[in-house]
Amino acid sequence: MIDYELRPWQYEDAEDIAHHANNKKIAANLRDAFPYPYTRKDATDYVESCIQNKDSGQLCRAICADGHAVGSIGIFLGSDVYRYSAELGYWLAEDYWGQGIMSSAVSRICREAFETFSIVRIYAEPFARNTGSRKVLEHCGFQLEGIKKDSIYKNGELTDSCVYALLNKKTSPV
Repeated sequence: MIDYELRPWQYEDAEDIAHHANNKKIAANLRDAFPYPYTRKDATDYVESCIQNKDSGQLCRAICADGHAVGSIGIFLGSDVYRYSAELGYWLAEDYWGQGIMSSAVSRICREAFETFSIVRIYAEPFARNTGSRKVLEHCGFQLEGIKKDSIYKNGELTDSCVYALLNKKTSPV
């Protein structure tokens, strides 16, 4: 695995993110809120949102390697009856796939989230066809809870998604 760091976002990361996020293969496995093409404005808006909302129920980090922001990872707290759960989301520049960075980053941010927030569950919902992301989650101890049939409509195709979860049995908020 190459060296990388997880750090809070900085405004100057937008240029790197605009470059690396503008990839059809990345966008194909993410929600429509992650556009393709991915513009400099998209990157600037995203980085600004992460910086401005850093203390409002989320942990958003830049994944940096070789001196550049090459991906994003975040934990987003649930609300209402889901207040002890949080959602995990992430993406990584294609040049860095398969090098162990994302598995390490997922483990690190989940540890931080369990230490920072009163949560008992972190979940992720990768597209069923996204075997790379599913392997990352499984490597990090997430358990497959189920497959949601025809739950996603992306790029003109109806497809399945999965629900994975990691439980923190050390913490009980109640």
